Amino acid sequence: MVRRNRPLLAEILPPEERAIEAVVARYQRVAGAVTRVARTLTGRDDLRVVLGSSSRASEQEVVIDPGLFQSAYGRRAPVTPEETALASALHEVVHLVSADFDERRTIPSEWVAGAVEPPADGEITLLEALEQTGGPPAEALFFAIEDARQEAQGMASYPGARSVLTDLYRASLPGAFSRHGPLARFAIACFMTVGGYLPAPSLERRLDQRSGGAWRDALGLLEKAESAEDPWEVAGLAIQLLAVARMHGLVTEGSEESATSDRQQAEKEAMIDGLDRVRLFSPIVEDAERYNETRSNTQQAVAPSGMPAALDRASGDGTDQLLMVSQAPVVYLPTGQSGKLAVGRVPEPFRRFAPRGRVALLESAREWNVDQRQVGGELYPLFVANQRRGLRSGFDAGDLSPHAALLLGGGLYQRMFERRSISTRRSYAVSVLVDGSASMLQPRRLAAPRDRRPWGLAAAMLGAWTLAAMCSELQVDFEVALFNRAFAARVDDTEWTYSRRRTAAISELRRTHGSAADRLTSTVNHYLLSSFQEPWRRSDDVLAGLFWTASKIGEAGMEARRAPKEAPPVSLFEKAANVDEFNVTYAAERLANHGAQVRIMVVLADGMTRGSVEALARSVEEVDGRGTTVLGIGVGDDTVVSAYRHHQVISRPDELANSMVVGVGMALRRGLAMYGDDTWWIRAGRQSLRTNNTITTRERRSA
Repeated sequence: MVRRNRPLLAEILPPEERAIEAVVARYQRVAGAVTRVARTLTGRDDLRVVLGSSSRASEQEVVIDPGLFQSAYGRRAPVTPEETALASALHEVVHLVSADFDERRTIPSEWVAGAVEPPADGEITLLEALEQTGGPPAEALFFAIEDARQEAQGMASYPGARSVLTDLYRASLPGAFSRHGPLARFAIACFMTVGGYLPAPSLERRLDQRSGGAWRDALGLLEKAESAEDPWEVAGLAIQLLAVARMHGLVTEGSEESATSDRQQAEKEAMIDGLDRVRLFSPIVEDAERYNETRSNTQQAVAPSGMPAALDRASGDGTDQLLMVSQAPVVYLPTGQSGKLAVGRVPEPFRRFAPRGRVALLESAREWNVDQRQVGGELYPLFVANQRRGLRSGFDAGDLSPHAALLLGGGLYQRMFERRSISTRRSYAVSVLVDGSASMLQPRRLAAPRDRRPWGLAAAMLGAWTLAAMCSELQVDFEVALFNRAFAARVDDTEWTYSRRRTAAISELRRTHGSAADRLTSTVNHYLLSSFQEPWRRSDDVLAGLFWTASKIGEAGMEARRAPKEAPPVSLFEKAANVDEFNVTYAAERLANHGAQVRIMVVLADGMTRGSVEALARSVEEVDGRGTTVLGIGVGDDTVVSAYRHHQVISRPDELANSMVVGVGMALRRGLAMYGDDTWWIRAGRQSLRTNNTITTRERRSA
């Protein structure tokens, strides 16, 4: 039978569930409960609990370093990840709102007998008094029993969270006792006793003769520490505990001052090292240095007016990025893989380039022979009839039936009325998904051998513009999204804010999370340009600005360097490894949730997915199987042949826009022919399909 203290969350959880962003996401599910506890402890109903780059607390907010949660996941204990997230968050909140050792007093007379150096006159802080009277070992013992006292008293009303801490601490005891000497064992025993985490008989059996003897003699002091209300009282008990440890030979006196200082520092470090293998790490109750650092962060975060400072309200750019990633939706592929997708809007500052983009759009449309007038063509009359017809035929559509009297007499009027309200109007939706990586901005060959221009993304934007015109004519719902892999931009980002956020986030995350920084800052991004729920014209300025950026990338880059605070974030188009399958799956889910009967997705990309072609093919197959027609268009790349059932490879910009329009038009005609009763516009659609097929066959024969 496996012992209860054997499981290790780091062994049970898969790697993606142990990643810092998954840990933070797990905390955010219990953040409301943690905030309520903090407000109860402080008596402030307006207190905020947020995550930040460093732990601190003020009258307005409590900031928790998210790295503290991840350290709890390396513990062996019979607890779940959710329990660990809640308990570690409550643990940190309790210490942040309870630890305040800055009150100044004169040193109590009973402390002076064991003073390391003559005490100073006048009032000093508690930690200064401990340093003068007991030295580093007394400080370590004080933080050990004060840590346990705060938890016992602050979490007394939350036995569930206390039980999780108990399991975590008990499971860590064997390893801590086996790796440390009698002094560290004594400090750990004091911590476990004051916190009430282990019964005295069980604890005594685990202690050796020296540490056990000192602990038994200290039980009376530990009982007082558990019920103490004043940290100065706890500090006085810590000095007495140090005297007990000295009496049992756990700490020694030195003859020379330099040797004494080094020895005391070594004893302090030995106790802290042992304690940190048992207790959850919390910087404010680790030692004097970390306490002062945390309190200093609090003072710097509050402006002289008493309000949080504008420059450092709650967190840094690295923590903001971490929160964004943790809140990002998880996309599940049919292969069983899953991944995070950072979803946002295309930055609004691209509107700045809209006037030049509109001119460039018209010029390119003429050059590439893309007609944007009456794009719907022969589909227009068919769709007008479809949109106007909303009722069934016969008397249900309002015609008088010769049997109306019989129906009314038979009590069927209500049923007849209900059937009249049933709409048979067919609904259509088109989604365009465009590769937004830097490779789409690379110069490509045009008609002349030496004519090379960056037309990939520009032609895609022109195609989206043309499709938008067609869908607007036909009253078909329409959306456009870009995807890439890079640092995620915000909707209000300029080149200035984007580049500085990116640099700051990478620097902070490398400092706090090491190798995870690259994964956290190079995310799979899904930028929505226009959604189904909004009129297309609300976003066409952004598309025009994107078109100018894509077609004149050199000029756009110069503009961004010349006026970075006004220019859009041109540098978001990084050279990166796209993961197409996540974006296709996410866009298809959004398209399916829209509720349209006829669903069409167009995906444009110029390279192989850096995920897996097999995963992309499986994803496209699943989307197709659920009734969505997926058209893959490869810009100078034939990956679409392997991944998409409906595909086309193009090598010229005029082919791209026309392929999008023709492909979507054919899919819409198929939708007209497949749904509904045999009415005249459906027959016309079928006849159109037969005619087109006949023409295509004749053309092939003549060729």
